[in-house]
Amino acid sequence: MSNTTPPVTATMRCAHSPGAACTSAAAGHAVSAIRDRVTAATPSKWRDGLVVHVSATDAAGGSWLAVALFEQPEFAWVWNHGDLSTVVSVGEPVALHELYDTLAIGTARVSVLRALR
Repeated sequence: MSNTTPPVTATMRCAHSPGAACTSAAAGHAVSAIRDRVTAATPSKWRDGLVVHVSATDAAGGSWLAVALFEQPEFAWVWNHGDLSTVVSVGEPVALHELYDTLAIGTARVSVLRALR
């Protein structure tokens, strides 16, 4: 991890086989059906922002994003076990759900592990 990456490692391990879909419902892994439903049921909890940093896959097998939220002075650092650099770019608008740690990239929903609150 670089000096810009927050030290969050306990939940970052994924037990799926290479090439198989992730089945973990932990933050930063697959979006569970219930998480998809509760984020849809609480639209006032989404916070808009812009991606200011995106890394390719790291040693833990995932990637980090820094999101500049419009209503907060600090960046929100989020991690996902996939390579998010293939689906989002710096400067792209996203939304982060403040209760259920889900990132909206267009119509796609990605479970994230949030390092900074």
